[in-house]
Amino acid sequence: MNQIVTQNSPKTADAQTTAHAKNAVVTTEQPTEQAFYDFYLEEHQNMACRRLHFAGSSFGLLGLAKSIKNRSPKPLLKGIAAGYACAWVGHFFFEKNKPASFKFPLKSFASDFRMYGDVLRGNLSLKDRKYDRTRKTQ
Repeated sequence: MNQIVTQNSPKTADAQTTAHAKNAVVTTEQPTEQAFYDFYLEEHQNMACRRLHFAGSSFGLLGLAKSIKNRSPKPLLKGIAAGYACAWVGHFFFEKNKPASFKFPLKSFASDFRMYGDVLRGNLSLKDRKYDRTRKTQ
């Protein structure tokens, strides 16, 4: 009987409630991230824009690597500037829309690297949208 009382103690109930709340936060956050990524992909339908984003993200990563190697922030700053320049040229001249980073800078930054990873894994094409294998396009 003592075991049953111990298991139903307020501390155990609070721990179970906290664990349940954490699980609820994780499950409700996922669709929001996916919905934003779906929106993000809609804003990147033009292949020239996607290619410029891929090149820009590559410049940013190369700048990060060089900054770590040289222990200097300058290459990172140059990589970020080159990355955003490529992306914005893609949006203004090819996609003909405003970059999502103007309204949602952090979500856009994360989605850009998610798109970068999808390109590397072959889920998004830089040649033709018909080759895309993302959740939204299936």
